[in-house]
Amino acid sequence: MATTDDGKEGLAAEALLTLYQELRRRGVSSFREACSALRMAPEEYERCRVELTSLGLIVPTTETHATIADVRDASWKPDTDTVATVDPEIALLRLLERERERLRDHLAEADKAYSTLETLAETFLRAGALARSEIAVEAITDYRRIQQALEDITDVMQESSASMHPGGPNRQIPERMLDRDRRQIGNGVRVRAIYRSQDAVRPELAELLSRRVALGVEIRLAPVIPMNMIIADQQFALVPIRPEEPREGAILARGSVLVRSYLGLYEHCWHTATPYGDDAAPERGGDGLSEQQRAALQMLASGMKDEKIARNLGVSLRTVSRMLSELMQELGASSRFEAGVRAVRLGWLD
Repeated sequence: MATTDDGKEGLAAEALLTLYQELRRRGVSSFREACSALRMAPEEYERCRVELTSLGLIVPTTETHATIADVRDASWKPDTDTVATVDPEIALLRLLERERERLRDHLAEADKAYSTLETLAETFLRAGALARSEIAVEAITDYRRIQQALEDITDVMQESSASMHPGGPNRQIPERMLDRDRRQIGNGVRVRAIYRSQDAVRPELAELLSRRVALGVEIRLAPVIPMNMIIADQQFALVPIRPEEPREGAILARGSVLVRSYLGLYEHCWHTATPYGDDAAPERGGDGLSEQQRAALQMLASGMKDEKIARNLGVSLRTVSRMLSELMQELGASSRFEAGVRAVRLGWLD
């Protein structure tokens, strides 16, 4: 009759229990004699010795005293095979204490690693940079490093992506750009891009723009674009080292104080550019306002606070602040109240 692995384990456990009971009956005795009395095979004898010792159920008793630590891994070899049994409750308590020690060691290692990472995060990680207004500038000349910087920015972007491309996507692989678009829009990020009008007629670029628009990217065209630029969340900006020679490398700027100046240039280019295609803004009316923007302006004109506007629209307060700031810029208003008044006078809310 075949014996399964579970059956073998059951027999092994039964043999171990039988041997332990025999040793308990004998008190202090020769381990080999107890195994011989039970007619155990040599290989079974060694297996049981190792397991009972590692569990702390038996301890060697010789002229040379051994501590629990000495026999814990069953590697200590006494000069005789005389052993004494240990009460199961005592063995269990010792085993639990040993596991607690190991857990404390692991926790200490984890705490040390966490402290190290926390220290690094304060200096290098993006999350730390987002909370501060510090300025950091890095010159990057390796194209692969530039692509990695784009991936890093994509991963931490939360609200908005704004880019302009004087000569099309240049060396960027279209599928890589589209993949970034999918991830950003899927995370609720507003994605905008500006291209040159004369480049948009190129078949390969026209196809790319159509695919980006289909994903939800807002695209506009302008006859002149000053430089390549990618801005994320008013915290990161990627611009060329020399605008006239974009292939020489890029500057990665961090910190809102510096990035806002780039964003001001971008917003000027955006508002003077023309929307691409009839479906570039499917929910906008003739004045270029989306339904969400129109609703926000109406609530603003009625004197409603930003917090209540956010609740009514079902968006975050930061999203409302960004939306109203953009509308103020477009209206040329210096305050939100003035923006509401101008919107009414221009008939935007009719």
